[in-house]
Amino acid sequence: MELYNYIKALHLIFVVTWFAGLFYIVRLFVYHAETKDKSEPEKSILIKQYQLMQYRLWYIITWPSGVLASVFAFWLLYLIPAWLEQDWMLVKLGFVILLYAYHMKCHLIFKQLQKNEVKNSSNFFRLWNEGATLILFAVVFLVILKDAFNWIFGVIGIFFLSISLMIGFKMYKRFREKK
Repeated sequence: MELYNYIKALHLIFVVTWFAGLFYIVRLFVYHAETKDKSEPEKSILIKQYQLMQYRLWYIITWPSGVLASVFAFWLLYLIPAWLEQDWMLVKLGFVILLYAYHMKCHLIFKQLQKNEVKNSSNFFRLWNEGATLILFAVVFLVILKDAFNWIFGVIGIFFLSISLMIGFKMYKRFREKK
């Protein structure tokens, strides 16, 4: 059981750093997208800096954290395979698959921005960042409640929180544009 606790602690540490990387990389995408409105030489300087920051964050923190979180998760499932028979775990794994898809989409965006191909607006990236937040809330509620049904209430709550944040974001944007 002691090995289990060490593996669980390592899994949680790398989940936290993985999400931190995902949250921050999208914030850098926002800043990168906003450089299109800048004039030279500020634009070129900022793009170069954001590309460097994105590169380091993505390959030094985010990717390794995602891989290590997964390795320790598989190890936990190896130690307690009965979890795969529980509904909450199957639902959680569904959200983990969504998280992998989210990560891969971020990777595609990262590669575009490394070539300075800005195909999305900063507003898109602000909303995109909420995807990881929803996945995080769903997974945490599932793990803590260990109930495949009650997590729905937590996710509904975060959905309404997200709507409130979007409304707040729109109000802030209008306020910012007035200045």
